[in-house]
Amino acid sequence: MMDKGVILYPCYFDSELMRSEGRRVSRETGVAQPEPGDIERILKTSHIPYTREAKSHPAYWWKHQGRFVVEYAGSKRELIRLITTSLKNPGKKV
Repeated sequence: MMDKGVILYPCYFDSELMRSEGRRVSRETGVAQPEPGDIERILKTSHIPYTREAKSHPAYWWKHQGRFVVEYAGSKRELIRLITTSLKNPGKKV
């Protein structure tokens, strides 16, 4: 288990949620109901070290989608943008 890292939940990228419900990206750049597996694939192909934990976002404790603890040298916002770009354009390599 990592001591520190950037915490990411799948709801951060969900265009169907309001910002007050946990969305961190604009509706235009987000995707509807992002799959944790897609986020994991993006992190893996981008060679960004991460750990997937069986934790839930506090507002969505019943969904059990998990969360990612990511070792990233840049800012959290930068990492979210990187993942959002890849979710929106799945064929494009980051």
